[in-house]
Amino acid sequence: MKKLQNCLYITRDGAYLHKQRETLLVEQTIEGERKKLLQVPIHSVGHIFCFGNVMVSPQLMGFCGESGTQLAFYDMFGRFQARVVGKQTGNVLLRRAQFHCADNGKSHIARNIVAAKVQSSRIVLQRHLRTYGANTDVSAAANRLRQIVTELKNQTASDRIRGFEGEAARHYFGVFNQMITAQSGFVFDGRTRRPPKDPVNAMLSFMYSLLSKEISGALQGVGLDPQVGFLHEERPGRDSLALDLLEEFRAPIVDRLVLTLINRQQVKVGDFSTDMLGGVLMKEDARRLLLQSWQAKKQEEITHPFLGEKVAVGLLPHVQAMLLAQHLRGDLVEYPPYVHR
Repeated sequence: MKKLQNCLYITRDGAYLHKQRETLLVEQTIEGERKKLLQVPIHSVGHIFCFGNVMVSPQLMGFCGESGTQLAFYDMFGRFQARVVGKQTGNVLLRRAQFHCADNGKSHIARNIVAAKVQSSRIVLQRHLRTYGANTDVSAAANRLRQIVTELKNQTASDRIRGFEGEAARHYFGVFNQMITAQSGFVFDGRTRRPPKDPVNAMLSFMYSLLSKEISGALQGVGLDPQVGFLHEERPGRDSLALDLLEEFRAPIVDRLVLTLINRQQVKVGDFSTDMLGGVLMKEDARRLLLQSWQAKKQEEITHPFLGEKVAVGLLPHVQAMLLAQHLRGDLVEYPPYVHR
């Protein structure tokens, strides 16, 4: 359970939310006795996000619908399920602002996201150098990424921004194999998708897909359209905005988790199989390990660089979705992307 700004995140299984006069009460039955976990003025809460087995009283649902308070439900894995919608108020204006920004080619959001992605990739390389010692290739890649971050500051053309993103990815993944210990037996020859051609790519693709679904749910929860983005091209059925925000989390969260599992030899080369088309698949045990590791990762707390507050990793997509919505509404001058420090 976490309150950030005017948003309340309920992550405790069995929690019961209801309205008591002018307050929001969160309770849970523990050893047969109902205990109060939190009580706050209801008008101070603008958004309520419920994860897993959380119960909400009909009276509170009705109040949220009437007052315009966002009430959204997710399963235990962070996948969006539903939200309580009353009369249409600010959401249509928020979506109009999102569409207007996307249609008019305003590239500042894309630039901020790409700069954050490149900076986080550089931090992963620097972390490897601190842990394993000097490496000429990794150092050169880290230096070029630092230059790209500087060059991005003055970019306004979408094509140039995407060009810098592509160059940064080539440098980063060009030395990715050197961050994998030889003892693990894994080899990474470059990023491959649909299908992944090696176990490392299989894990990366699986985790990217998993996280993008959670980001999509977070965007829906705050009233944004996950299919209308600023960096990725729009295609039918593609959640372009979710893929935009995914860029902020690839290196600091997914890549580092995969590298940790490989270098600690928690996952083995034998945990994968190859199909008739050459695509590499995870076996059931490897998939289970990855999901368990991901759920544990989401419980870790970090200090959010913009809010300055402790936030569980699993709530980061929801925080960033909220910050993006605030920027589009004009409450924030710039969108502050997530950069792990």
